[in-house]
Amino acid sequence: MMTTVTRFGRWLYGQPYILLSITAMSWGGNIVLGREAAGHIPPLALAQTRWIGAFVVLVIFLWPRLKQDWPVIRQNIGILLLLSFVGITLYNSLAYEGLQFTQAINGALMQSTAPFWIALWSLILFGDRLTMGQIGGIVLSGAGVLTIITGGDASQLANLSVNPGDILLIIAMASYALYACLLRKRPPIHPLSFLVLTIGLGGLMLLPATAIEYASGFTMQADKQTILSLIYVILIATILAYICFNRGVELIGPNRAGPFFHLIPVTASLLAIVFLGETFHLFHAIGYGLILGGIFLAQRFSS
Repeated sequence: MMTTVTRFGRWLYGQPYILLSITAMSWGGNIVLGREAAGHIPPLALAQTRWIGAFVVLVIFLWPRLKQDWPVIRQNIGILLLLSFVGITLYNSLAYEGLQFTQAINGALMQSTAPFWIALWSLILFGDRLTMGQIGGIVLSGAGVLTIITGGDASQLANLSVNPGDILLIIAMASYALYACLLRKRPPIHPLSFLVLTIGLGGLMLLPATAIEYASGFTMQADKQTILSLIYVILIATILAYICFNRGVELIGPNRAGPFFHLIPVTASLLAIVFLGETFHLFHAIGYGLILGGIFLAQRFSS
């Protein structure tokens, strides 16, 4: 007999808006964590440990499924390597490296460029064009992001300075947007087989860069913050978030999923309010409203 938990899981797996919201919340926490972990965990070591840890956790349970899907995997190894490289290796190494050098406000702003990159890649690769509703939704939710990160004072944008970390984050988002668009080329294997394979291949391709970082003398500090950070990035920011994101994009496509990236700064600001004692202001409410309105507009007028 199907249990309540199983029924709920199957229902949830068909709800793209909830799945993509979970992804945004998980990654919003990951931005805060990545910034706080600077100096405790080398950026590439954090990314490497993230993928190795997630791979070990998943492969224990999914080995029979992987063996079953192996003939299809072998026939499609090229696209799987490409997806692993742009969505795992390149994106995460650049993002964690960038967070070592940039301000939190800049990091949130760079992350919010994801819908633009998704739209651009979709147009270049597949000829997909945004509807007016999707364009309006991206603009509206983007205005909400700016409202939050500037505290409702647009003049603060003039004080932002671009540094190498910002450039790395922009390239990282362009890389992940390419991954999101290429998900439509994913071979017909089980979603969990796809996840464990891509994170395994992505972590493997990251090894040379991690070795160079380790040789430079920048090593991981074995303290409580490091341990808690690794638990979060393995279980929440990797396994949970990637399952939800891949399924959400599968259900509604990359262009409609793009505006959900604007929920990432919402999560980051809420975490700061709840856990860091920051004050809730009117501009938070206005920003949240604009972002949610933009997402609704993009979904409501998507065709």
